[in-house]
Parts: sequence; structure tokens; C-alpha cells
Amino acid sequence: MSFTMYTTPWCGYCHRLKSQLDREGITYDVVDIEQDPAAASIVESANNGNQTVPTLVYVDGTAQTNPSIAQVKAKLESLADPVG
Repeated sequence: MSFTMYTTPWCGYCHRLKSQLDREGITYDVVDIEQDPAAASIVESANNGNQTVPTLVYVDGTAQTNPSIAQVKAKLESLADPVG
């Protein structure tokens, strides 16, 4: 997995991004921050104390909040390119 998506069951933006990622064949882990207090803390640290979802945390430690599918694909490409 290249990233983890932090989400909640009721988040419309999360559902939309998940369906876009699935259509593109991009694999990822999903963590429900309502079920995992430690995950909620990770989201808060990436979003100035807010529990904003979807928050994606990549293998390099960077995060994106409510990114577009294009932003996710660009980030994944940059992770795959050892020069970039």
C-alpha cells in the first residue's frame, strides 16, 4: 500500500474518493477514525487539530486532505519516481 485513507462511514467526500480510487485500480488501506482514537490523532496532527476526512497519509509521511483523484495520482507518481 502506498497510502492510508483516514475516513468516517458518513463522509460523502470519502465515498466519492474511494470509488474513484477503486475505478483506477489504486490500492490503499482504510482506517475509520471513529473506531480508532489513535487514527483520529493522526488526522488531527495533519489538519491543525481538526478531524478532517478524507485525509491520506503516504509512505513518505506526507499527507493530503480531501485531495482530487488527480492529486492522488500525481503524488503516487512522485513516490514511484526516485529522482522526483
